[in-house]
Amino acid sequence: MVFDLDLIKKVYSEMPGKIAIARTLAGKPLTFAEKILYTHLYAQLPDRCYDRGKDYVDFRPDRVAMQDATAQMALLQFMTCGRATVAVPSTVHCDHLIQAKIGAKKDLELAIETNREVYDFLSSISNKYGIGFWKPGAGIIHQVVLENYAFPGGMMIGTDSHTPNAGGLGMVAIGVGGADAVDVMAGLPWELKMPKLIGIKLTGKMSGWTSCKDVILWVAGQLTVKGGTGAIVEYFGPGADSMSATGKGTVCNMGAEIGATCSLFAYDEKMSAYLKATGREEVAALADGIRDHLRPDPEVYADPIKYYDQVLELNLDTLEPYVNGPFTPDLATPVSKLAAAVKENNWPAKLEVALIGSCTNSSYEDISRSASIVEDAVSQGLKANSEFTITPGSELVRFTIERDGFIKTFEKVGGVVLANACGPCIGQWARHIDDPNRKNTIITSFNRNFAKRNDGLASTHAFVASPEVVTAMAIAGTIAFNPITDKLTNNKGEEVLLKEPIGFELPPKGFDVGDAGYLAPAKDGSKVQVAVASDSKRLQLLEPFSAWEGIDLRGLRLLIKARGKCTTDHISMAGPWLKFRGHLDNISNNMLIGALNFYNNETDKVKNQLTGEYGPVPATARAYKAVGIGSVVVGDENYGEGSSREHAAMEPRHLGVRAILVRSFARIHETNLKKQGMLALTFAEKPDYEKVLEDDVIDIVGLINFTEGQPLTVVLNHADGTRDEILANHTYNEQQIEWFRAGGALNVIRAEFAKRL
Repeated sequence: MVFDLDLIKKVYSEMPGKIAIARTLAGKPLTFAEKILYTHLYAQLPDRCYDRGKDYVDFRPDRVAMQDATAQMALLQFMTCGRATVAVPSTVHCDHLIQAKIGAKKDLELAIETNREVYDFLSSISNKYGIGFWKPGAGIIHQVVLENYAFPGGMMIGTDSHTPNAGGLGMVAIGVGGADAVDVMAGLPWELKMPKLIGIKLTGKMSGWTSCKDVILWVAGQLTVKGGTGAIVEYFGPGADSMSATGKGTVCNMGAEIGATCSLFAYDEKMSAYLKATGREEVAALADGIRDHLRPDPEVYADPIKYYDQVLELNLDTLEPYVNGPFTPDLATPVSKLAAAVKENNWPAKLEVALIGSCTNSSYEDISRSASIVEDAVSQGLKANSEFTITPGSELVRFTIERDGFIKTFEKVGGVVLANACGPCIGQWARHIDDPNRKNTIITSFNRNFAKRNDGLASTHAFVASPEVVTAMAIAGTIAFNPITDKLTNNKGEEVLLKEPIGFELPPKGFDVGDAGYLAPAKDGSKVQVAVASDSKRLQLLEPFSAWEGIDLRGLRLLIKARGKCTTDHISMAGPWLKFRGHLDNISNNMLIGALNFYNNETDKVKNQLTGEYGPVPATARAYKAVGIGSVVVGDENYGEGSSREHAAMEPRHLGVRAILVRSFARIHETNLKKQGMLALTFAEKPDYEKVLEDDVIDIVGLINFTEGQPLTVVLNHADGTRDEILANHTYNEQQIEWFRAGGALNVIRAEFAKRL
């Protein structure tokens, strides 16, 4: 089945002409990213080129994708905006709420029973508003999108930070908050600051133990977790063309860990082959017809430094496998140096659990290469020496690998195949451990490894590597192991060396599936009733946030000053809290409970200035809100790094936080705060972070004349009677200032649709 063929035909028919005009405007050759951006403008092409990193631009994405945890809040917002159906093709994917406990079948059955209320809501609201619905067990959103919806030269947004996975098929695919999705589903322009461009030239070709995952692990080490912020990372060169489409997807997926807006590969034969293998021969033929428009102009290849804001070069011939972590995805160590690093840093060498799969690495190619390692290990008298789990990315992949015998292969060494869902990658995992406080090590082929991310345990040292390296280490039972050079002792006492992995980019017998898990929406959803019980503990209809009072904000209390890394997992944890993603008041009880309080180095323990007592962050915020006092959160660098979850913005808004003041923001989180009518501010002078004291009463001055490009003044009234006045920068434009004044972007949308009625 080919989805959206008429839409794709329209995009391709208009693309050559629009690119020609854009090239004339720019007065220079264009990168592939620029071609897609300029052919997806909401309005007509401008009379000048947009300034990268400066100009806000309105875009018209081709489609929207939502996973079940974020779709709840997005669709609760959408149903209030006044539209009868979505304006662009949209889908919901049920992948986040399935907890990994025993194995695929039983875990899925339990999830369907436990989450029935949420699934009924999502299926009914999808049916009503013309949204495609992928049932629990159908697969992880990004893998399903790659198999069904992604197309070269297209643009999409998704309510998950790893939406850029679709860049593996040459699509500008960007992770956003639910409010952004509402804009696009409502037919309104979607705003984004024109991204900068980072070019990564790949030469050579991978072989042996090296895989596509190692490309992004290397890049993460080069650029760090915020090095890609505000930029599209575009891969090009002969090395890029040698990589499989799903391998390209892996690289783009984990590009979220460097803060990139998205990542992108140019259209090539590998993409064409993948489109054909997944039943989209017509799309491949259309893309082949405009192939030159789906790649950077030749001059860009010849002299990339002229056309990108930054260029890195990597020779795949010399790339070795990497292992990144623990606790951050940009701490990159070549596998040849890992044993020394383990010893030097006193990381636990014993490997307790090895996990492969997830949205990042669950393709047929990944599974087949890992299975070859297991087959070789078994033939040489080896077994797994750690727990070993496998998470297929979709029912299409799971059905095909079962047909081809790979599941039985993994079971030979005690491997457990989990449901086609996110599971351990997002903390939906019933971890088996004797002492949760004991330092321990796991390794995954996932994308993110912040403390507590996978199992909720601060003691767990989580490392990230390719599925091949993870599988080899499962056999070895230690991360102090280099599969290229280190031998293992088999059941006969012999020392043996694992063979290099081999596999297939695409299944030799083709993909196959019984029930892919898709439900099309009703042609007329006007009479469909959306299922939300009035007494539900998991779903709550939304009330609009209040508009700005029209005055400066005075008498605010400091809620928490967060020390160091404060990701969206610290601000709004996943794991067991996922069950409340559709109930704003209930999930707000996890607000900032993972953030480290600067003043006592403890989590979820802050001073209530009204009582002088210390207590949980959410309870303290509620105490201030109850007496009409607003509060302020202060943070460090790259605040809000990680997931796209807008709950991390909606919860503070709901509990009376008026401003987030930090040294710097991660892109998606800053946008989410703006959308919810919050003040997202940065210290004009970063050392001013140190001036904020625990008992401060805070004023924010200058809001009456809130203007694009003009800083606000923050007054820190200290308990001893002294005060500090500091400048706070912001990146609000006039439209975003209107969101603040109206109490949130959704209030502006409601007002616009009310006028039309």
